[in-house]
Amino acid sequence: MLMNTLIVAEKPSVANRIANALGGGKEQRKAGRDKVSYYELETGTGTVYVAAAVGHLFTIRQSGSERGYPVLNIEWAPSYEVGKKSEHTKDYLDTLKDIAKKCGRFINACDFDIEGTVIGTNIIKEVDKKNLKESAMRMKFSTTTTQDLRESYEHLMPLDMSNFYAGEARHMLDWLWGINLSRALTSAVYGASMRQMLSIGRVQGPALAIVAEREKEIAKFKPEPFWRIIALINSIEFLNTRGDIFEKKTASDAFEESKAKKGGAVVEEVEVKEQQTAPYPPFDLTSLQIEASRALHLDPSITLALAQSLYEKAYISYPRTSSQKLPPTLGLPRIISDISKNPAYSQLAGKLISGKRYTPHEGTKTDEAHPAIFPTGVMPSGLTAQEARLYDMIARRFLACFAEFATVGRTKVTAAIGNERYSASGATILKPGWLEFYTYAKIDEKMLPDFKKGARVSVSDVQMQDLETQPPRRYTKAGLISELEKRNVGTKATRAQVIDTLFRRRYVEGATNIIVTNFGMSVYDTLAENAGMIVEVDTTRQLEEDMEKISQNKIKEEDVIEEGKKMLLDALKQFDKNKEQIATNMRKGLRESSILGKCPVDGGDLLVRRSRAGKQFVACGNYPKCTNTYSLPQNALILPTGKTCEHCHTPFIRVIRKGRRPFEMDLDPKCVTKKDWAGYGEEAPAKAAEAKPEEPAPLPAQPAIREEKKLAKPKAKPKAKAKMKKKAVRKKNKSDDADVPTTTL
Repeated sequence: MLMNTLIVAEKPSVANRIANALGGGKEQRKAGRDKVSYYELETGTGTVYVAAAVGHLFTIRQSGSERGYPVLNIEWAPSYEVGKKSEHTKDYLDTLKDIAKKCGRFINACDFDIEGTVIGTNIIKEVDKKNLKESAMRMKFSTTTTQDLRESYEHLMPLDMSNFYAGEARHMLDWLWGINLSRALTSAVYGASMRQMLSIGRVQGPALAIVAEREKEIAKFKPEPFWRIIALINSIEFLNTRGDIFEKKTASDAFEESKAKKGGAVVEEVEVKEQQTAPYPPFDLTSLQIEASRALHLDPSITLALAQSLYEKAYISYPRTSSQKLPPTLGLPRIISDISKNPAYSQLAGKLISGKRYTPHEGTKTDEAHPAIFPTGVMPSGLTAQEARLYDMIARRFLACFAEFATVGRTKVTAAIGNERYSASGATILKPGWLEFYTYAKIDEKMLPDFKKGARVSVSDVQMQDLETQPPRRYTKAGLISELEKRNVGTKATRAQVIDTLFRRRYVEGATNIIVTNFGMSVYDTLAENAGMIVEVDTTRQLEEDMEKISQNKIKEEDVIEEGKKMLLDALKQFDKNKEQIATNMRKGLRESSILGKCPVDGGDLLVRRSRAGKQFVACGNYPKCTNTYSLPQNALILPTGKTCEHCHTPFIRVIRKGRRPFEMDLDPKCVTKKDWAGYGEEAPAKAAEAKPEEPAPLPAQPAIREEKKLAKPKAKPKAKAKMKKKAVRKKNKSDDADVPTTTL
C-alpha cells in the first residue's frame, strides 16, 4: 500500500542534506508558499516530502487579554501571530500544511534534543489531526552526514513524547515566570518619569544572583598582607618552603637569617620523577565554550552559533551535548581514516592508524541523546575564519583523545641557607604524546641547572616580597556558564542566552569579566530583600530536576506545571506584600544608574530620559528649573565613563551598539572634539573610533557565519493588501509586553 511521507527538518540547510542523502541526487526541489522550497522524491512505498521549519513555528502566549499579573492561562499559537519578528514563519507553516494534506505518515527529523522534539512535534500535531502514535515517527542522528541520515531514516523510532512533555513544561513555566515577574517588576517602577521595561525570569534571576553575590564578596574583601622570601641560587629563583608567611616577624626573621648566610647554600635534596599526563576528554558543549573562550577569545554565544553551523554542514557532530563519551558504534577507525585524508591532520591521524590506537580517553559526563562533539571526517570547505579555528580545535581535541599519554619530567630541588629551607621546581616534556596533537594545551617548561645533592651553591641575592591577598575573581561568560551547569541552573543550550539577556537589560557589563552595574545590583538587592524566591538558586533548581524527571517518565508534566504555578504565585504574593518598598528601591536604583555626570549649566545630575515617542535623550535632573538637554544616539546602550570633556565640560559617555565597535563621546554636538565627525547621533563617529581603538563590546556581536540559504530565496515585498492583513493579525494577537521575550528565561 502506497503512503506519502512528510519529513520535517528544523532548518532549510538540514532539509537540503536529508533530501540529498535519501534521494541520491534524484530528489526534486519544489516551490511552496511565497517561494519557500521543499523536496520531493519517489520511493517504492510512496512519495517522500522533505520540508523545513525555521526554528520554532509555534510559541507560548496568554489565552486571555489581561494586561496585568498574574496571568496563568496560556496556549500554543503560531509564532507569526505573536511577534513581528516571526512573520516569515507563516509561509513555512503554510507550506508544511499544504504538503501534509497529501501525506499519511509524518517524521520529526529536527535536532534530537528537547527543543528539536518540541519544534517538530508541535508541527506534526498541527498538520496531522490523527493519533500521533499511529502516524508519526522520529529520526535520530548526531551528524548530518549522508551515512548517518540514511541510517536514521532506515531505523525510525517512535515519537519521543516524554521529551516533548518535558520541553512543553519548560516553555510554559519559563513563559509564566518570565511574563509575570517582568510585569510585576515593571509595574513597580512604571510612572510619569520612569518608562523602562524590566525583565526577570526563572533562570535570569538566579544567574543575576550568582554574579551579584560574587560582586559583594569582592566589595567587602579586605586585603591581608603577607610575605614571601625569595633566594636567587645559581640564577634560579628558590621560594622559602614556609610559602606565604602571614606574620611579619616570622618573615623578617627568615629573611635576616638567610641574608646573613647568603654567602652559600647547601643542596639537601634533588627529586626527579616522570609524570604521565592523560589527554583531555573530548568536548561537550560547556567545555567547548570554556576552551574557545580561553584559547580563541570567542564569546560563548558565538561559539555555539559557529558549532551549530559546522554541524549543519556535516563537519562536526551535534554540539548541544553533555557527553564526554565516544562510543565504538560511531565507527571511530573510519572517522580517523577520513580525517587522515585532510592534509592538515594527515600526519597526526596517520600515527593513530599505524599504532591502531582506536580507544579514546573519555571523560565522566554522559548524555543519553548524543555522544561527545567530534569531527565527522567530511572535508571542510568554505569556512569562515572563525569556523576554521573552532573546527581545528575540535578536530585536534578529538585526535588527541586516542594518542599516548604525555610524559613530563618533574624536578624539585631543596636547598638550605642557614636554618631556612628553599625549593625550586622544573618541568620538561620528555615525550609529547597527545600534546603534539592538541596544540591548544600548554605545559610551561622550566629547565633547572644540574644540581647535585650535598653540593654548595652560590646565593646571589635574597629578597622579601611584600604582597597582599587578592579578592575573588569576577566571572567571565564562560566561567558563569560553568557555574550555572554546576548548580543545575538552565540548560546547556540556553545558558549563554541567559547571560546575554543580563547584558541587554544593563544588569551587568564588561568586555572580559562580568561586572554588575549599580542598576543590576539594585535589582538584585531589592528582590533578595523583598521577594527572595525570584533570585534563589534552589527555586529554579527544583524545577529543573522535576523537568528532567518528566523526560525520564518519573513524573507527569501537569504535576510539574501545577507545582511551578504554585511556586510562582508564592513568589508574586511575596512581591506584592513588599511592592511599595520594591518600587522605592527600584526607582532609586534606576535614577542612580541613569546619572551620566553633572550639568555644566547648574550642576544638577544629567539623566538618561525617554520622550513620549520612546527616544532617549539627556536632561538635567533639576527640570523644570533647568531645561538643559542633549540628544543621544538611538538603539544604543549608554554608559557613564566618569570623565568630563575639558572643552565643553559635558560628561563623556560610552556608546555601545550590537554588532558595532563601541566608542566614547561627550554630549555637546558642537564641541571641538567633533569637528572631524561626518555626522552626529545615528551616525557612528568612525574617525574617532579609529583614532582610539576600543575593547570589545559587552553585548554579544553576531558571528560571521555564512548561513546556507539554498532553500529560501529572498522574500518578495508583500503587496499592500497582504501587508495590511498581516498587520491586523499582529495587532490582534501580539503581547502587550513588547520588550519581554516570548519565553523569558
